[in-house]
Amino acid sequence: MTGGPSSPRFVDRFGPVSDGYARWRPAYPDTWLAELAALCAGRERAWDVATGSGQAAVALAAHFREVIATDASAAQLASAAPHPRVEYRIEPAEASTLRPGSVDLVTVAQALHWLDAARFYAEVRRVAAPGGVLAVWCYGRPEADGAELSARLREFHDVELGPWWPEERRAVLDAYRSLPFPFPELRVGRHAITVRWSLDQLLGYLGTWSSLSALRDAGGEDPLPALEAALLAAWGGDRAERREVRWPLAARVGRVPG
Repeated sequence: MTGGPSSPRFVDRFGPVSDGYARWRPAYPDTWLAELAALCAGRERAWDVATGSGQAAVALAAHFREVIATDASAAQLASAAPHPRVEYRIEPAEASTLRPGSVDLVTVAQALHWLDAARFYAEVRRVAAPGGVLAVWCYGRPEADGAELSARLREFHDVELGPWWPEERRAVLDAYRSLPFPFPELRVGRHAITVRWSLDQLLGYLGTWSSLSALRDAGGEDPLPALEAALLAAWGGDRAERREVRWPLAARVGRVPG
């Protein structure tokens, strides 16, 4: 989920939690991926960059003949979901083995802020087919049905874990508007990830946050047990009850000239 083994910026932040990442990270809505596919001149090949455990890559396979899914983290790819039309490769985003002009759609889900943007954009220009599209998107803290639940999640994200978020996280909170995007932008609809989860599913997802890993690695007191108790009370005491959890997507989509 970062620049790559050849990059001095590479830090495998998510390798240690790759199993949890594969299990608990939510899938992207098919309506969003279908809209992106419809913007492309061809449906031959998509490249999912910094794929992690393959959530976006597997969903893209419904719309493209082939999906190449790359990540610099071998641990992440070891936990990725297999699919007959998805090929996983351990490669940095900035230096892929894709052929020039061979990709109809390039996607970066929840990972652009980890990349060397200038080198990555040069790679996008190299591999994009005529009429090719680049789509990058992210999502911030979750919203839950119920003011008390949402407020507690906001406090956990912003206050308790606030000092432990990496600097790159700021780009997610401002919906990627602070990051360079040197391509003519296309208008797209608004989409959100929406799931109905039990409390344990939500806690599993929260356990994949990089800020929580950083706090634990530094020897700080783990705040998740106290949060679990507070959320259980707000949940109504039944941890198996399913509640709606939602993440609005923030996206930038552009046509790659050439």
